[in-house]
Amino acid sequence: MDAFGVMIGLVLLFGIAVLVLAVVGTVKAAKAVAAKIGRHEANARRVVENATLKAKTFTKVGPPGQIAAVRLGLRTSLDGTRQVLESGLPQDGQLGEALALLTRLDTHAAELDGELRMLEREPDTARIAAKLPELRERAERITHSAETMRWAAQDRMHRFADDELSRLGQECESEAGALRHWDTSAASSASSSSSSASSSSSSSSPGAEASSGGAARAGLTDGKGRPSAEELLGLADPLAKLAQRLRKPSAGPTAG
Repeated sequence: MDAFGVMIGLVLLFGIAVLVLAVVGTVKAAKAVAAKIGRHEANARRVVENATLKAKTFTKVGPPGQIAAVRLGLRTSLDGTRQVLESGLPQDGQLGEALALLTRLDTHAAELDGELRMLEREPDTARIAAKLPELRERAERITHSAETMRWAAQDRMHRFADDELSRLGQECESEAGALRHWDTSAASSASSSSSSASSSSSSSSPGAEASSGGAARAGLTDGKGRPSAEELLGLADPLAKLAQRLRKPSAGPTAG
């Protein structure tokens, strides 16, 4: 009975743990979906606001159009810098510090955008004319800081791309040299074969000359490497002496 109760308790604990894990997973999934929806909603709202500001710069005249142009330039600069930094962050972790600085700039830009929005609804044109230069100067400072980081990040990525291309070119040249190694090896083998052929021909020529000279001096073969009949009969020397005696000039007829 005790063992059965222990088993039931373990099953209940296991079921409770599975239920807790399912609830935690559901909550996390819901939070992730909500965050994703919130990001998409914020992006969509920002796109609509940018389109509205762009339309105001063309349709509004005077201070309202100028305020819309300042707000649009501020948003465009920050968005462009963020896109460049986020796109290069996976390849270069040092851009994370620049993104942190951009987040701080974005905070100041949001405050400035709120002030510009309030000034846009200001009915007093004199106050708008007094406040707009100061707000424009702040916007230019924020825009300049954002553009400085964006241009530096672009130059950095361009430099890394050039260095990588240079290293890749050197590796390609080395590989091409390795692929052409067969040409040098063939040339070296051909030169070694020609040198061996010349050495063999030079070593064989003295023997041939000696053999041919010996045969010419001996005069004892029939031209086919076999001894003649005179040599076999032992008549070579007497015949040579007889021929030499016959070739001697005669003394002529004696007086009678």
